[in-house]
Amino acid sequence: MSTPLDSRIQWLHRQIYENRYPNAFRIAEKFDISHRQAQRDIEYLKVKLSAPISYDATKKGFYYTEAFSLPSYFSHANEGDYTEIMAQLKQKGSLGVGESETVQMQIPFSAEISVSDKLGILALKDFIIESKNKNSFICEFHNVDLFLGMLFTLDASVRIISPEWLREKALKCAERILDSNK
Repeated sequence: MSTPLDSRIQWLHRQIYENRYPNAFRIAEKFDISHRQAQRDIEYLKVKLSAPISYDATKKGFYYTEAFSLPSYFSHANEGDYTEIMAQLKQKGSLGVGESETVQMQIPFSAEISVSDKLGILALKDFIIESKNKNSFICEFHNVDLFLGMLFTLDASVRIISPEWLREKALKCAERILDSNK
């Protein structure tokens, strides 16, 4: 089973950022993918993500020609209306800087959730990318805390089906809130 593109791109970015001069051969070897797929990954970073990369023949690997970080998204610290924030992110790609807290994310996280309340489903419409069945949905999000905050503010029963790490994070957060309010 091959490694998802987002994991390979994050690894590639980290290697270039740390001046380790990765190349297609190293990527293919690391992730057990074809040399051609590794070349496509490098091309994706360069073309789709506009990374300023160049090849150094003496070091036989890629490097950044100028400072670069993977795409960033902005969210306002302590913002209450998560639906509005997500709508702005989808519309503009970012919220602007102002008094915002910058949160760097690469490629969206995804989760499968179950929501039986129609108003809850409607409130999550900016996150939902696919309906699995009547009450089960695949959601994408760039900020874990923002997504969990949205789930916590819903006036509906929500169950995180997967991934397990997200369910555990939600449970720990809920326990912390409950313990603080005893």
